[in-house]
Amino acid sequence: MRLEKIKSHAKINLALNVLGKSSKLHKIESLVAFINVYDLILIKKINKKNHIIKFIGKFSKNIKSNNSVSKLLRILEKKKLLHEKFYIKIIKQVPQKSGLGGGSMNAASILNYFIKKKFFKLRKKQIFSITEDIGSDVILGLSDSFQVLTSKKQIREFKNCKKLYTLVVKPNFGCSTRNIYANVKNFEKAKFKKLSKRMFQLESLKKMSNSLEKIVIAKYPALKKIKIYLSNLDNPNFVRMTGSGSAFIAYYNSKKQCDNAKSKFSNAYKKYWCISTKTI
Repeated sequence: MRLEKIKSHAKINLALNVLGKSSKLHKIESLVAFINVYDLILIKKINKKNHIIKFIGKFSKNIKSNNSVSKLLRILEKKKLLHEKFYIKIIKQVPQKSGLGGGSMNAASILNYFIKKKFFKLRKKQIFSITEDIGSDVILGLSDSFQVLTSKKQIREFKNCKKLYTLVVKPNFGCSTRNIYANVKNFEKAKFKKLSKRMFQLESLKKMSNSLEKIVIAKYPALKKIKIYLSNLDNPNFVRMTGSGSAFIAYYNSKKQCDNAKSKFSNAYKKYWCISTKTI
């Protein structure tokens, strides 16, 4: 079997509200999109006793053997859904601990591949159960549409939304999702009730927020300087952290603005990763 290629796109949280906490996970609602930055997954079936999983690339360091992909394969085998072994090589181009969902989206992309290639059939409840066992955001990676994750854990997809030009910036340190959520003391009321494509328009997005942002900035004051700098860089519509950080995103009206801002930011913060891109 030849190697097949899968693009595992980075996920961004356009807005995120923490509403409460269950016994295990925090209850959130979020507006989600995907950007044209991705890990490249190479996969093929092999005649071996065990799966082979390899990570290479700029952001492949310190990935543990117990990762989102290995968890997915174990779960599928435990449920007796997957009977073949696979060689999987992932070229990591999405930075870790950035709030861009790299690992979760890898697992989602591979699960999607198995389903589309008809290695097994799953009902919606089964898919949700499998993804929940890996991570709460994995379910979002099964589609690259603009999505609303509601307070009731329902996902509503919206097609053909206007593309957003994004300057994505990550400092030379990352944030632990678990540690950031552990510091959440106050919860918000659910805001995403009347769902529509209008929610993804810039004027609507400007009025929203990421309720984890204040917690992360309090823990890492350097991020406040980054946000202020980005807010004054070529007139973005707004600047907001994605997920639990540490990446911040400046949203622009045009590619030209975004590219100019990227050039200026790269000169000012030479050790920080940044990329000019757009939603897909």
